[in-house]
Amino acid sequence: MLVLLDENLPHRLRGRLVGHDVRTTAYQGWAGLTNGPLLKAAEDAGFDAMITADQGIRYQQNRAASQLALIVLSTNKEAAILAHVAAIEDALAASRPGGLVFVDLG
Repeated sequence: MLVLLDENLPHRLRGRLVGHDVRTTAYQGWAGLTNGPLLKAAEDAGFDAMITADQGIRYQQNRAASQLALIVLSTNKEAAILAHVAAIEDALAASRPGGLVFVDLG
C-alpha cells in the first residue's frame, strides 16, 4: 500500500509500517500544502491512504468521490504513536478507498 504521512506526524513512523511504501509530505515536496490541495495531490499521485493527526480534516473536505483512505490519529505525540504502531497497521488493513478510520491512541 502506498501511504502518505502528513507533516504533523513523526518521520520515525515511516520505518515502522512494515510492508507498506510510506512517504512523507516533505519527501514528496508537499510540505506546507493545506488539506484540500494535499489530499488532491496525494490522490493524483496514486496514494492509497494518508495518515494524519489533523482532527479537523474529516470535517473540512468533501470526500464523496475520493479514492484516498484517511487514517486519523487521536494525537501526534511520537511516544503514543510509536507505542501503537500495531493499531495503525490494523487501521491501514481495515481502510477502504474513500473511507476514514479514526485511531484512538489513548
